[in-house]
Amino acid sequence: MESIESRCWLDWWANATTMLGCFEAVVLITTTDAGWTADGRLVDATGDERESLALLCDLDPAFTLRLNDDSMVEVVVHRTDGHDRFRLIERVSRSGQAGFPAVEKAGPD
Repeated sequence: MESIESRCWLDWWANATTMLGCFEAVVLITTTDAGWTADGRLVDATGDERESLALLCDLDPAFTLRLNDDSMVEVVVHRTDGHDRFRLIERVSRSGQAGFPAVEKAGPD
C-alpha cells in the first residue's frame, strides 16, 4: 500500500460558478486494492469554520477535494471526530465515473 499526506482544500459549490465554502485541510490518502481511502483534518480552523463545515455537510456532503498540484476529485465528506476530522469517500458522478486521476484501479474495464 502506498500513501501520501498532502495539504489540500475542500471546496463546496452551490452551483458551477458560486463557491460557498473553502476549508484548508491535511489528508492522508492511501491506495487500496479497491481504489483509495482518505482521512483528514482541518488546518487551524476557527469555531466559525468548523460550524460552516458542519452546516455544509448537513446540507450536502459533496465537496471538491483540491490538492496542491491543482488535481481535483469529487468526494463525500463524513465527519468522524467532532468537526475537525473527517473521512473522504469518492463521489460517483451521474455518468458513473469516479476516482482520483493519479490512482489507477485494478480490474476489468
